[in-house]
This record gives sequence, structure tokens and C-alpha cells, in this order.
Amino acid sequence: MPSDFERKTTHFGYREVPKNEKAALVAEVFRSVAPKYDLMNDLMSLGMHRLWKRFAIEQAALRPGDQVLDVASGTGDLAKALARVVGSKGRVVMTDINEAMLQVGRERLEDAGVMGNIDFIQADAENLPFVDHYFDCVTIAFGLRNVTDKVTAMKSMHRVLKPGGKLLILEFSHPQTPLLNKLYDLYSFNIIPRLGALVTNDRDSYQYLVESIRMHPNQDALKAMMHEAGFEDVEYYNLCDGIVAVHKGYKY
Repeated sequence: MPSDFERKTTHFGYREVPKNEKAALVAEVFRSVAPKYDLMNDLMSLGMHRLWKRFAIEQAALRPGDQVLDVASGTGDLAKALARVVGSKGRVVMTDINEAMLQVGRERLEDAGVMGNIDFIQADAENLPFVDHYFDCVTIAFGLRNVTDKVTAMKSMHRVLKPGGKLLILEFSHPQTPLLNKLYDLYSFNIIPRLGALVTNDRDSYQYLVESIRMHPNQDALKAMMHEAGFEDVEYYNLCDGIVAVHKGYKY
């Protein structure tokens, strides 16, 4: 059986597509949903995504003056909170591969008055355009599952971290209780695409998002991938019985 590196295709939701086409397909999804992305997050998670992000930020244990890279920043929820923690002497670099999402994020942060210590850079998670050993912390929230080669992306994140720096991954994962897993499937496949159709007039993008969650590695598989990328002392925390998980690992 060929390794992930040797395979010429990857998954886009439940579809198998050429590796070199996935980024463009994902970009089109987020270009379509960007204007109402935050509203849909609130509706889909019943507002819980805000608590999940708060927990991730607590696990980052940032200090004033820290340099933070937020990968796949989307509309900037996490970056905004991170900027407040590191303060005026710190810096948050907000990146996303998708120009439309990054623009929405910039506008939201401008409206919130949180701009003094944030930079905006369009960047690919698999090839981050930053010098080695620079950031105290790298975060990625609900973005890793859309990356074509996750280990390559995490190696890129490892490279730009200082020794002693940490990576925080907040991502949908796999519920641990069989009954909840069944209920979660019923909700995800029957409700979320319909919400997408009603709110964004785009059912297909939210069908992809649901499928992408199911195709994402489970908690232990992602932990092993972080080790493969060079991270040590890797641990994870299940939230809502594993519907979401926070993974944390260090560069030494």
C-alpha cells in the first residue's frame, strides 16, 4: 500500500481528488462562505465554538510580548483574542491561504479596533514564509483538516517555532461515546447542510465541511502525526466528549 507521501490523490470530503487540486477546491468553499462564516459558526455550534477557542487560548499560556503565528486564521476570532493576551509589546501574525477569508478577518478586526499588534499575510500552511525559530507559539483553529498534507504543514509550523515553543491545534475530532457519535452524525448530515443552504445559499460547501470533519484523523492518529512532524510532549484534551479536541505539542 502506498504511503500518504506517495499517493497522488487525497480526500476532498468523501471525494478522492488529485493532490494538486485540493487547495483550489477548498479555496472555492471558503470564498463562497466567507461573508457569513461567523454566523454559521454560531448556528452550527450553538455558540460553543467561542468556549472552545477560549480553552485553546488558555492552553497556549501566552505572556505579554510573545510572538504568535495564527495559521488558517479565517475571520480572525482567535487572532483577536491572542492579540489582547500578548499586548502591545507582542505580535500576532494572522495568516490564511484564502484571500477572501483574510480580507473578512481584517475588516472584522478593524471594526473591533484590534489592529495595533496584528499583521496579515496570505500564506500556505505547508510552506510558511517565515524565518526559522521565530515564534513563541503557533495556533491553528478549525483549519488543519482542510490542509492537503497535514504532516508537511506541521513540519513547517515546527520550523518557525523557537526552541521551547508550542503548537496548539483546535479541531473537530471524533466523539468518544457511541451514542453521541450517532447523534452527532444525524445532526451533522441532516441539519448543517440545510443551514448552509438557508443562510449562505450554499449547501454543497457545508456538505463538504461535514465530510471533511469525518475524514480528519482521530485524536490518537493526529497525536502520532504531530510526533512525526517533530513535536514532543504531545497531549490532547477532548471537549464535548471529543466532538472537538485541542492538541498541544512542543519544539525542543
